[in-house]
Amino acid sequence: MNSNEVTLRFLAAPTDRGKAGTVDAGRVLEWVDKSAFAAATGWSGSYCVTAYVGNIHFHDPVQVGEMVEVTGTVLYTGRTSMHIQTVVRSGDPKTGRLEERARCLVIFVAVDADGHATPVPELVPHTPEQERDRDYAMSRIPIRNAITAALKNQRYTDAGTAERVTLRFLAEPTDVNWGGKVHGGVVMEWIDTAAYLCSSRYCGRDTVAVFSGGIRFTRPLRIGDLVEVEARLIYTGNKGMHIAVEVRSGDPKGEELTPTTNCITVMVARDENGTSVPVPPWEPVSAEDRELWSHTRTLLEIRSRAPGSRLPDHLLNEVP
Repeated sequence: MNSNEVTLRFLAAPTDRGKAGTVDAGRVLEWVDKSAFAAATGWSGSYCVTAYVGNIHFHDPVQVGEMVEVTGTVLYTGRTSMHIQTVVRSGDPKTGRLEERARCLVIFVAVDADGHATPVPELVPHTPEQERDRDYAMSRIPIRNAITAALKNQRYTDAGTAERVTLRFLAEPTDVNWGGKVHGGVVMEWIDTAAYLCSSRYCGRDTVAVFSGGIRFTRPLRIGDLVEVEARLIYTGNKGMHIAVEVRSGDPKGEELTPTTNCITVMVARDENGTSVPVPPWEPVSAEDRELWSHTRTLLEIRSRAPGSRLPDHLLNEVP
């Protein structure tokens, strides 16, 4: 039977340094995608594509020069999909002691030579731990479906008044993955950059990602495509700024761009010492502003139903 676990080990290089001096969340997400891809292809024996990157909390930043260990473990298989838990750890390479920095659930789908979904070997639990892992992965499915349904009906137009930035560029050959499309990890770096710009412009400080929620890849993005990454503020908590990001792409010779990826990222502002600080509360103005504000609170409530999750503190304080 194929192994259901792959671990990548490497040093965080100076070129991994981000805008805040540590490794950006976007680069960590790229590592997550690579580790999960290695686990998925190793299990399935097929080329695989990223379908979904689940809620990921960035507990502590990865420092340049640290030893990094990223482990991808297949927890559950569907007919063509693999649910992979990915854990990022890092620490001083001289001691070998590594601490957890982030973890999330990633879903890959196996595809054949024509790009069609193809069946994968079934993962059958053989130990109580594997049974718990399978049950955990399955428990996330109804939560994910509820969030997908909520996001599917949400629309973003020019009627919104909150901070918004849009990046436009061509997908370069250096962005290519092993299947000839744009690497999912590269797309997640774009998302992190756009969220950083939007949140920093809003609060006037450097910001870092502490959470990315449900990154969905709905269609492939091709090398040479015109890419548009739009990030807009939709909600603020005590310190967190919720940024909705949508990636669109299409033929640069045409006029129509099609959505390819979307997610919500939570950014926090930091002072000169790297400590998170409160941000100005955003007050909805237009009807769309109020709809997005309410939409975000609905998503927070849905996510709180997941095992091990709860409502954020600022919402808990509102519960009678």
